[in-house]
Amino acid sequence: MKFPTPALAALCLAATSTWAWADQLLPAPPEVQSGYRSGLQPVHASRHMVAAANPLASEAGRAMLRAGGSAIDAAIAMQMVLTLVEPQSSGIGGGGFILYWDGQQVQAYDGRETAPATVTETLFLQPDGSPMPFRAAQIGGRSVAVPGVLRALKMAHEQHGKLPWGELFKPAIALAREGFPISQRLHTLVAEDPFIPSSPAMARYFLDDQGKPLAAGTLLRNPELAQTFEQLAEQGVEAFYTGPIAEAMVAQVRSHANAGQLSLEDLRQYQAKTRTPVCGPYKAWQICGMPPPSSGGVGVLQTLGILEAVQRASPQRDLATQLPRKVASPAGLEPTPLAVHLVAEAERLAFADRAQYLADSDYVPVPVMALTDPAYLAGRATLIGDSSMKYARPGTPQGANLALAPDRSPLRISTSHLSAVDDSGQALAMTTSVEAAFGSHLMVKGFLLNNQLTDFSFIPQENGRPVANRVEPGKRPLSAMAPTLVFARDSGELVASLGSPGGSQIIGYVNKALVGLLDWQLDPQQAANLPNFGSRNAGTEVEAGLASPALIRQLAAWGHEVTPLTMTSGMQIIQRTADGWSGGADPRREGVALGD
Repeated sequence: MKFPTPALAALCLAATSTWAWADQLLPAPPEVQSGYRSGLQPVHASRHMVAAANPLASEAGRAMLRAGGSAIDAAIAMQMVLTLVEPQSSGIGGGGFILYWDGQQVQAYDGRETAPATVTETLFLQPDGSPMPFRAAQIGGRSVAVPGVLRALKMAHEQHGKLPWGELFKPAIALAREGFPISQRLHTLVAEDPFIPSSPAMARYFLDDQGKPLAAGTLLRNPELAQTFEQLAEQGVEAFYTGPIAEAMVAQVRSHANAGQLSLEDLRQYQAKTRTPVCGPYKAWQICGMPPPSSGGVGVLQTLGILEAVQRASPQRDLATQLPRKVASPAGLEPTPLAVHLVAEAERLAFADRAQYLADSDYVPVPVMALTDPAYLAGRATLIGDSSMKYARPGTPQGANLALAPDRSPLRISTSHLSAVDDSGQALAMTTSVEAAFGSHLMVKGFLLNNQLTDFSFIPQENGRPVANRVEPGKRPLSAMAPTLVFARDSGELVASLGSPGGSQIIGYVNKALVGLLDWQLDPQQAANLPNFGSRNAGTEVEAGLASPALIRQLAAWGHEVTPLTMTSGMQIIQRTADGWSGGADPRREGVALGD
């Protein structure tokens, strides 16, 4: 079986980077691809394990666990290192969502950014009332929201941390002062970004004297960030939200040509929140995810609930019987056409509901229970037939606000994911983001500021009806981040911690991994390796270079409008085994799982 060459895959992507169906637009991926690492094997450990998007971050997390730290201690150390070594994806200038299992209960920590107090719903509208082009909105201060990840990490640490706060910054401080080798992936993203040369601080940091990207392997130091980390380690998060660091952020945002509205008062008043996790059954397991303002938990539970309902109605459509087949591709396995059909159709239905109903639940009533109710999902499942529905309409769950208009903005964000399990069995799944690659391209005190406001709908109203995810002061933009914890329904025992970056494709990436782990009984590395596939209710997406022509032909025969795309997931998985833990990292990025 032959697979597309890299050149052909690139051609497919170029021809399909923006596809429109039923008023929906598929954007280019939030981060470019930088290769696929073949031959990865699962990592095994008996005591504890971490998995992060960069080896240096994983090493920092494991060092905290070796010192007797908890899962949140490891996560904080990993996030600080990621701020340094993976600045395109996440950092202290962004936000994140944390799911935490303390052995008794699952807690959800919301560190999502908020809109400044003076914004209006017309933030991204041009004088003629049309939405701004994305890049015009992204680059500069206009897109910067109030960063939230540090307050969420601090809140979780106060409840579950074992090591002193200041200790958790030491690995990142040392790397920032002594330098770290630029990875091939970071070099690739810098080289592909056309806006870095016009950002003075980024140009000084990432480019050489001739304005060319520093070569992979170059030792990169960030003394400004080391100083920032030292202040946070000694003074706590208040040193970020007040004082010189806060003043520098506000000055950068407000002085840019594309100025934003971030204020010192916005920073001072920001609060992380604890929320009730979204949990629900899937066969023998209980799946827990993030509630709004993330759509990740709802989207995953809706997809799995619809698939289980399909199985009950038609046992021959049970995904457990649709084992992936061995193929001669870098992934080694490929899902069957029927599996792709069923998952894509279920996701289509979930994304239709997402666009209609999901937003910050502090501002918009979100019928989470109704959207994930098994009876409602069983009704949605009846819409899945032998051929593709192509475009799904939102359902009408009980209590839904039917006066809302659907969100027709493009689907985006850039992110990172990390997972951890400590010696006492406490576990964490955390997804963290600055939005698009390199965020707003504003660099302050050694770190990048997010462009998270562009996760709001650019179009606030349609035909006089408000869009749930429109811009409002203090509101948190809708996210697709889906940190996920899996439990056995019979024993309540933790089964897995997982999640992925990848913008609006995150929901599909997590669904794929869960089906791989639970239905197909793959190990974590095999589940991460699987070709990506799914639908965001705008065509059926398959991973360019890994989806075989035979798979594409069969899907097309069933009426799917198939789009080969670069699908740069960054899955991190830790799974319980009979003698401890097994970990896998996505071959599309540079992460690793480490344990003892």
